[in-house]
Amino acid sequence: MSNVLITGADGFIGSHLTESLVQEGHKVRAFVMYNSFNTWGWLDTLPKEMLSGIEIFQGDIRDPNGVKHAMKGMDEVFHLAALIAIPFSYHSPDTYVDTNIKGTLNVLQAARDLGPSRVLVTSTSEVYGTAKYVPIDEGHPFQGQSPYSATKIGADRLAESFYRSFGTPVTIVRPFNTYGPRQSARAVIPTIITQLLSGKVEIKLGSLTPTRDFNYVKDTAQGFIEIAKSDKTIGEEINIATQQEISIGQLAEELIRQINPNARIVCDEERLRPEKSEVNRLLGSNEKIKKLTDWRPRYTFSEGLAETIDFFKYNLDKYKSDIYNI
Repeated sequence: MSNVLITGADGFIGSHLTESLVQEGHKVRAFVMYNSFNTWGWLDTLPKEMLSGIEIFQGDIRDPNGVKHAMKGMDEVFHLAALIAIPFSYHSPDTYVDTNIKGTLNVLQAARDLGPSRVLVTSTSEVYGTAKYVPIDEGHPFQGQSPYSATKIGADRLAESFYRSFGTPVTIVRPFNTYGPRQSARAVIPTIITQLLSGKVEIKLGSLTPTRDFNYVKDTAQGFIEIAKSDKTIGEEINIATQQEISIGQLAEELIRQINPNARIVCDEERLRPEKSEVNRLLGSNEKIKKLTDWRPRYTFSEGLAETIDFFKYNLDKYKSDIYNI
């Protein structure tokens, strides 16, 4: 058992990681975004008996004092708090710098002062940009094709600098495209599923040709845990990837087949990324994580999609399928 802090615990991946760590017997302090409604994001949906055993810390990752206070007494830190929507980053890049770069700096500074045994900083496959070769390993060049990805590159390099300069026990964890229950409707799989389940026959999407390497969220959460268990991962950057890819068009056709075969795809100009910003291919290598840890994907893509569809069937009222979510 260890004392664990999870920033962004109220979010999609963070809430699943919180569940997994509690189930493994860890004492979890969940850092959630302060708000006047006193809501704890997706943690509000957890069973009461589980939630009662989680220490909730309400704060703002942009506040260095709050971050340091939250980290006191923690053995391990999983830093997931971030702004992640790419379209929103086009018109509000300042907020991405404040949250993703300065927020990560706050975590690193506090870790340097307080000395936890592990700090896992969450990256994204978007830092690679369109693949120059596949599968994309951790030595692939970085390319900031959106303000979002640029701020994540900056945060990653800050994390590396603290490891190299101060010996902070940092690992950069780089999930490829995670999907599953609780995901925001700004992501492509929930976008398609919610439109289909709401009865729409014209499914609005942007570009259909880009390919993605999709991780089921429970596998992603387990990847974080296995990386944290291994001392070999300190100072490393590690992909969490399935090493399989599917195009957005193929994905949409499969979901249409499963939910409503009468639906069809239409191109919505609003959903298209700027040409030079679109990441056309992401196919990750998982050789490093397999070498350094015991992680292996447990879910096939079809199994993950089935659980995801089932979740949205019973939670459709929480989503706004009639608008473009950015």
